[in-house]
Amino acid sequence: MIKHESLNVYHEPLESCCEDPLTGFFRDGCCNTADEDLGMHTVCVELTDDFLQFSKRMGNDLITPRPEFNFPGLKAGDRWCLCASRWLQSHQAGVAPRVHIRSTHQRTLEIVDLQLLKQYAADLQ
Repeated sequence: MIKHESLNVYHEPLESCCEDPLTGFFRDGCCNTADEDLGMHTVCVELTDDFLQFSKRMGNDLITPRPEFNFPGLKAGDRWCLCASRWLQSHQAGVAPRVHIRSTHQRTLEIVDLQLLKQYAADLQ
C-alpha cells in the first residue's frame, strides 16, 4: 500500500489530526490516504454530538467501542479523520462538524470545494 503525498488542501505538509484517539486510515494520527482507502478518510474534523448521532443513523456507529478493531469509540470534542463524502453528506444535512484545514488531506478537494471547507474551518483566523 502506497500513501499519497502527505499534503493538505493548501499543498503544504499535512499536519497531525489526532493521536488520542489514534486516527487516520493508516492509524498514524494523520488523514493520509492511499488508493486502497475507498472511503477517502481525509477530512480532519472535531466531532459533535449532532454529527455522531447523524453518522449512527446513516449506519456508521462511531460512538460504540469496537475492541476487536482496536476502535475506542468516539465522543464530542474528539478529532477524527472522516470520509470526505460523509462530511459532505453531513453538510447537506446541516450537521457538519468543524474542519481542521491544515490537517485535511488535499485529496478531499476531489469531493469538497475548498471554499466550503473554509466555512467550517476551526483552525483559520
